[in-house]
This record gives sequence, C-alpha cells and structure tokens, in this order.
Amino acid sequence: MKPQQEKRYCGMDIHKDTIVVCVLPAGRGEGSALRKTYRSFRNDLIRMRTWLKQLKVTDIAMESTGVYWRPVWNVLEDQGFRLLLVNPAQVKALAGRKSDGRDCKRIAQYLEDGRLDGSFVPPKEIRELRQLVRHRISLLEERNEVHNQIRDLFETASLKLSSVATNLMGVSGRRIIEAMIAGEDSAELLSWKVKGRLRAKEQEVREALKGFFNHFHRDMLASFYEHYKFLTSQIEQFEARIAERMKPYQERIELLSGIPGVDKVVAWHLIAELGTDMSVFPSAGHCASWAGVVPGENESAGKKKSTRCRKGNKVLRRILSQAAWGASRKKRSYLRTFFYRIRARQGASKAVMALAHKILVIAYQMLKTNTPYQELGGDYFDRLNAEKVARQCIRKLESLGLKVQVIPQGGVESVNPAISTH
Repeated sequence: MKPQQEKRYCGMDIHKDTIVVCVLPAGRGEGSALRKTYRSFRNDLIRMRTWLKQLKVTDIAMESTGVYWRPVWNVLEDQGFRLLLVNPAQVKALAGRKSDGRDCKRIAQYLEDGRLDGSFVPPKEIRELRQLVRHRISLLEERNEVHNQIRDLFETASLKLSSVATNLMGVSGRRIIEAMIAGEDSAELLSWKVKGRLRAKEQEVREALKGFFNHFHRDMLASFYEHYKFLTSQIEQFEARIAERMKPYQERIELLSGIPGVDKVVAWHLIAELGTDMSVFPSAGHCASWAGVVPGENESAGKKKSTRCRKGNKVLRRILSQAAWGASRKKRSYLRTFFYRIRARQGASKAVMALAHKILVIAYQMLKTNTPYQELGGDYFDRLNAEKVARQCIRKLESLGLKVQVIPQGGVESVNPAISTH
C-alpha cells in the first residue's frame, strides 16, 4: 500500500504585479516558514510552481483579489495541488499589523488549521462559458444604452415617435430611421414606412414625426444607428458561439427548459453559472445561498432587523428574477399560483425573489437527479387542503345570504363532518 503523502500548506498574498508565497513546515513540524516573492509574469508563475513542487506542497490557499488570482489559478490548476480560493474577509489582518509577509503566512496557518471556507470555482470549460454569457449581457446593456440615446435624440428634435410606437427599434422604427438618415424629412412620406399593427396609427405617426430635425440630428442619428447595428451583429455572433459551445449540454438545456419561465437563454446561464456537477453544493439551500436568493439574517436580542437578501452571484440572481417574472405569467401552473400566494401577503418584490429561489431549487434537483420537471398544476394548494378550501368557499357563499348543500361528484348526498352543510 502506497504511503499517504504528508501535507504541506502554502498561503499566497496576490497583487497585480507581485505574489508573496509562504510555505509552512511539513506535518506541523518545527522550523521556520519559507517565504518568497514572485512577479506576476507567466514565466515567474511557472518558476513559482516548480518551487512549490520541489517543496512537495499539497494544499494552497489564495485570496479572491479582483481578477489577479485567475492567472495564478490557471498555472496551478491540474498540477496535483489542492487549491482553495477564499474570501479576503476571512483572513483580514488586525489594524496596525498588516504586511504582505504576515498576510500570506496567516493564510497558510488558517489553511493548516482548517479555518478557511473555499469559494466555488467551476472547471475551466464552465468558466469560459460563464465569460461568454456574461459578455452577451454587457453587449445587451450597451445596446439598450444606444437605444435610449436614439430615443433622447428624437425627443430633443421634438419627434415623439416613441410615444406612438411601442418599440422604437422595431421594423417600422428602423425603416423610418433609415429613411431619415438617407435625407427624408417629410412626415407624410415617413409615415408611409410603418408596417403591421402600427398602420392603424398612421395619422398619429405623421403628427409624431413633425419636429425640428436638422443636419446635426441626422449626423448623430446615423452614428447611433451604426453603433446599434454593430452591437446587434455582435450579440448574434456571441449567441451563435454560445450555442456551439453549449452543444455538449443540449440534453441538460432541454431538461431545464421544461421549467415554466426557463427558456434557452436562462438554461445557458444556469449551466454557465452553476455547472453540471451539483455535488459542489452540499444541498439546494447552500446553492440558493451562494446565488443570493435567500432571505438574509440580521437578528439582535430576539428582534429581526432585516430579511433583505444577502449578496451572491449577481448575474444568476438577475436571470432567475427574469425567469420568475416569466413563470408568474404561465397560466394554470404551480409556480404562478405560488407567486400570487406570496404576493398577497408580502408584495410583488418579495414574491419574485421567493419564486426565483423556488426555480433555482427545482433546477438544482433536476441537474442533480437528471429528472424532468413535474407540473403540479395551478390547483395544487387547493387539492393539498381540499376540506379547508371547501369550508372557506361555503362561508363565503353563506356570507352572501346563500344556502349551501354539499353533494359529492358521484351524485349521492353525503355529510362530511369536516364540512358544514345546510
């Protein structure tokens, strides 16, 4: 039987240009800790990795400092080390006794004592998918900003097209914008560009296009519109790239798409943010806490001060909120009923977060067990407490002055002692 390797711990204090490394003696033995400082260039990181291997280091902990930990992680990943990424708040130095040397040694000591909780770092392929879908969001946000700039330019020129057209950058809006850039300034001719249901508002469109549109506005509109088209093409390219990279996970995407409110894009984000291996989360509750969709705890002297959701994965929380709004509009579904039950007691904002939490828990169980979504139905809660609902309905009818007689569906009159009959 091969003897187990003796553990040796290492802590790293990572900065933009330097990494301070501290290696403790093996097996809690006597002796001084070894400390070195490396630059953050690639060759220096490789020399650092070689030095750590020569010392037979087994466990390495580093702080999550911006993006500077990522190249270090990439160099050490898959090299036989047990890596741990920790929250800087866990190893915060005491005031007046903070230095790079003390920081890296403290990290190594905390790692040796088992006092550090590692952050979730997905595999390299999932990290790349995460970066792709997040960049798609940034492109969408930038395009929305350009859309708003076009809208504000129209308002400056007294053109009220956004007050008539629901989507300024829809088919009709783009046809009008292209004609205006080409030099057309007649409201009568521009109103003929509308298509679809907007044709019923042709007179309103004509009035909305009577403004003070000059050469300056035309030049600005041309610049904004070119930028808008460029961003649209970039979004389409990234979506095609993401779809290609998501092909190995197509079965999981179809599985997740069975949840009300979850479409292809939401499924992309769930896989890119969570990965497909749910064993990294001890339970669905841990997963929801990591995502930041659980109520916070702030209690003192038996009094709850706030239940505001804690900080978590902002991108995942945002996409889950969008999925929750979509699920709340799915008729005759369990999730819609769940949303309205919470909204009646606590309001729409808390109901959305509660539904986002519910969707994440469902997705976690589906990815973990590879089982499809089972729709419970919009009447699930009524069936769960059938007698209670029946009593409530009877009391409501009696309050309206009606006489109620309960007869089962079989047609034979019977008296249920739990239900009052008259």
